Amino acid sequence: MSKKKNKKELAKKQIRPKAKGRILKGVIVSDKMDKTVVVAVTRLKAHPKYKHRYKITKRYKAHDEKNEYKVGQAVLIQECRPISKEKKWRVIGQAE
Repeated sequence: MSKKKNKKELAKKQIRPKAKGRILKGVIVSDKMDKTVVVAVTRLKAHPKYKHRYKITKRYKAHDEKNEYKVGQAVLIQECRPISKEKKWRVIGQAE
């Protein structure tokens, strides 16, 4: 219940409340590109047969218009229209 509630609260705080798309939390691992950051999102996945849980880390390129976020910061990214070949996410704020 709390995850759904948090996403609803985030949607209210955004500049575009009508914007749709998934919201993920991750850590910035690179900010060397202009107006782009690389965000590593880690999640747990269960093995289908053995039920062992293990970490999966995926890296997303996200748009950072003002180059305000730096390496090591926890941020929230939202899915959006394609901005470039690999950039389909936008940084919407700093995570708590």
